[in-house]
Amino acid sequence: MQYLRRLLDAYFVLQSVFVLSQCLSEPEPGPSAASPASGDRFKIEGRAIVPGIKPQEWVSSARVLVEGGEYVGFLRTDGSFAVHDIPSGSYVIEIVSPSFRFEPTRVDITSKGKMRSRLVNYIKTSEVSRQLYPLQMRSSGPHSYFMKRETWGWTDFLMNPMVMMMVLPLLIIVLLPKVVNTNDPEMRKEMEQSMNMLNPNPELPDVSEFMTKLFSKGSSKPGGGSKGSRNAALKRS
Repeated sequence: MQYLRRLLDAYFVLQSVFVLSQCLSEPEPGPSAASPASGDRFKIEGRAIVPGIKPQEWVSSARVLVEGGEYVGFLRTDGSFAVHDIPSGSYVIEIVSPSFRFEPTRVDITSKGKMRSRLVNYIKTSEVSRQLYPLQMRSSGPHSYFMKRETWGWTDFLMNPMVMMMVLPLLIIVLLPKVVNTNDPEMRKEMEQSMNMLNPNPELPDVSEFMTKLFSKGSSKPGGGSKGSRNAALKRS
């Protein structure tokens, strides 16, 4: 039993020595162990404006996001805002509101605290279009969460391709004789030549002429028979 007690005492002594050594090896917090200084801090100021609407009606649900939410600010009751504790650099300022839409603005802060605001251009990043500072961010209109249903009108009916295919030939048939003088022999010759050009094989008969001849022959036969029967009846009498 004494041997076990000695072993336990030695174990506790070693454990306490290990804990003390770990505590002594950790450096004490102080200026030398602190994170390096990141330079001066600045604030971005501005005002959000919705034309025709009082700020009290929408500022409670709006937020000011700097660089996508890295820094967040809130709007006052008059629409103004200030985002503090921002280091020098270039930041995109956005106003997020569920009711109204705002265009983002980029603010450049120098190490000396000089501010420059410009439009955000993701295509031509080097192009600078300066704006006023403190920021004056106007709403471009309310959000449109729903698409407007399409309405039917007479123009949709008239511009239908099938309707145009039916109406345009009728208009040509009605208006062409009034525009072109068909009694002119030269004009008739030109029209006949154009029709002949459209017919690729002149040996083939024209369908319209064939149909007119067919029906004219059929109608002349019954007439001729009736005339012959009448003449025979007169001779008999």
